[in-house]
Amino acid sequence: MDQDLIHTLINIFVAPPAVLALFLFLRPYLYLNRRLSLFKTLLSEDVAGKVVLITGASSGIGEHLAYEYARRGACLALVARREYLLREVAAISELLGSPNAIAIPGDVTKVEDCERFVNATIEHFGRLDHLVANAGVAPVSLIEDASDITRFAPAMDINFWGSVYSTYFAIPHLKRSKGKIIAISSCAAWLPAPRMSFYSASKAAVLAMFETLRIELAPDIGVTIVTPGVIKSEMSEGKFITQRGRLEVDEEMRNVMVNIVPVESAEECAKAIVKGACRGEKYVVEPSWYNSLLLWKVFCPDAIEWTNRFFLVCSRALVKR
Repeated sequence: MDQDLIHTLINIFVAPPAVLALFLFLRPYLYLNRRLSLFKTLLSEDVAGKVVLITGASSGIGEHLAYEYARRGACLALVARREYLLREVAAISELLGSPNAIAIPGDVTKVEDCERFVNATIEHFGRLDHLVANAGVAPVSLIEDASDITRFAPAMDINFWGSVYSTYFAIPHLKRSKGKIIAISSCAAWLPAPRMSFYSASKAAVLAMFETLRIELAPDIGVTIVTPGVIKSEMSEGKFITQRGRLEVDEEMRNVMVNIVPVESAEECAKAIVKGACRGEKYVVEPSWYNSLLLWKVFCPDAIEWTNRFFLVCSRALVKR
C-alpha cells in the first residue's frame, strides 16, 4: 500500500479516536497519580551512608545540593574546576552531617576527566548511588549579535556533553547499586526566551537525552529530570558567556534578563530536587509555579511567543540606553 495513503488513513481514522481516548483516560490517570504520590512519600529513599557524585558543585545549585544531601547523611564526591571552592563546600558538607565529602577537581567537557572522577569516587567509596549531572553555563546573546558563532560551543560541551560523559562512565556502577541519575536541565528547555537560544538548545538536548535514557536504563537505574526556573546562582547574578564569547559578569545584561523574574534561593531549589529524587519522581519543576507556564506552552504556544517577543522589544530598548 502507498505510504502516503497510510498516513492519510491514520490522520482520518486513528488520530481523532486517540485524542478522544486521551481525554477519557486523563481524569483517572491524574487520580491514580495523586494516590501514587502518597506511596512515594512513604517509600522515600534514605540516602544516609549512600554515595552521591555531584558535578558543578562549587557554587549555586550544585553547592546547595551538596549541603542538602549532607544533611541527609550522604557521602559526597564533589566535582568542579575550582578546587579551592570545592574544598570549602566539602568541609561545610561534613559539618552539616556528611560522613565523608571529597573534592575532585575536574572539567566535564573532557571525557578523560569524567572517567577519572567517576573512577576516583569508586576507588574512595567503593560504590555510587546517585549521580547529579549539574554543571552548566549560560550563553546570553541574540544570534545576530554574535561576533563568532563558534564561541558558544561551550554551552553544548558543558551542559549536554558534560552530563552525557559523566553518565556514561557512571552507568555500570549505578546499575550495581540500583541507583539514580539526577539530570539538571532547565525550564528554558521548553520555555523559549530572547537571548537564551544557545542555552535553551543545550538544555533541551539534556531533556531529550535523559528522557530516552530513562527508557533504556529502566528498571535498573531511575532518572529524575530537573527543570529549574531562575535560581540564585552565579548565572542569575550575571555571569554569562557574553556575545564576545567570554565567560564574564555582565551586570547590564543581568538587569535586562533577570530583574523581571522572581529568583528562588538555591537552598530551596536544592531541597526540592533532593526530595524529588529520593521520592523517585520522573520530573522536578522548581519553583512549581513554572508548571502553569508549561501548560500555556502546550495549549497556547502563540501566547508564550507573543509575550517573549514583547520582552525582546523592551529589553532591546533597555540595552540601547
